[in-house]
Amino acid sequence: MGESPHDPWNAVDEPFLMPVCDIFPLRQGRAVMFTGAIERGHVHTGDTVEFVGLGSGGCALVTEIDARGTRVDEAGVGMNVGLVLRGAEAGGGERGQVLAAPGSVGAHAHFTAEIELLPEEEGGRDIVTGSRLLFHTYTAALWGTVTLPQGLDALRPHGRATVTVALDQPLALEEGRPFAFRHYGRAAGSGIVTRLLEQ
Repeated sequence: MGESPHDPWNAVDEPFLMPVCDIFPLRQGRAVMFTGAIERGHVHTGDTVEFVGLGSGGCALVTEIDARGTRVDEAGVGMNVGLVLRGAEAGGGERGQVLAAPGSVGAHAHFTAEIELLPEEEGGRDIVTGSRLLFHTYTAALWGTVTLPQGLDALRPHGRATVTVALDQPLALEEGRPFAFRHYGRAAGSGIVTRLLEQ
C-alpha cells in the first residue's frame, strides 16, 4: 500500500499533532483537558494549538500539560498526555479532531485513495460506486461514500483500486495518511490517502 510520508523517526522535527482521544471539563467548565498520544512534534505550556476536523476549528492556549499525573512544561512524540486548554473553542472540542500547530494541517472531506479489501473470509465484501463505508483515521470514525474508477463495476474482496471518497464531514487529512474502513459493520479493508481534492 506504500508508506506514509510521516516517518516516525522524523516525526520529532515535524509540527505538533495530537489526535483527541478523551475530553474532561475542569474548574466548572472554565478549562478543558484533552488527552491523547502525541503523533509528531512537541508542545509547550503557553503554545497555541488549533482544532482541526469535524466542521469546527479555532485555536486555544495550552495552560498545563499533564504526563501521567505529573505536570510538565513540554511533551513530545509518543507521550500520552493531557493538555489543559483555555479559550472559547476548547468547550466545543470533540474526539475525532486533532490538536495541531496552527496552519500545519487542514480538514478535508474529499480525496482519492488507494484501497485494498480484505479477503472474503476475513470480512471483505463487494464495493460498488455509492457504497457507504465507515472510515477510521486518528481517533475519528466517520461515514463516507465511495466512487470507483470509470470502467470498474465492482471491487471484489482482496481487490485493490484507486477510488474517490466523499466524507460526511471534513477530517484532518494529509496525503499519505493511512486509514481503515468497515462495511456492513465489519472490518473490510484499509487504504492510504493519495490526493486531497477541492470541495
